[in-house]
Amino acid sequence: MGNIRPTYIKRVAVELIQKYPEAFSDDFEANKASVNALADATTVKMRNRIAGYATRYRRQVEL
Repeated sequence: MGNIRPTYIKRVAVELIQKYPEAFSDDFEANKASVNALADATTVKMRNRIAGYATRYRRQVEL
């Protein structure tokens, strides 16, 4: 079973990847910095969840 994430997290991550594809990669730490710069994540937990989903989404798309 996988993690269940709120739609908000998924929507923000996918929108950021579509808008700034060069800013995201398979590296969580780099994605964390990108989300911090590009999105209005109000808490550290939300930033990390968006970055984590963006990382998994990029890995899934590349396969």
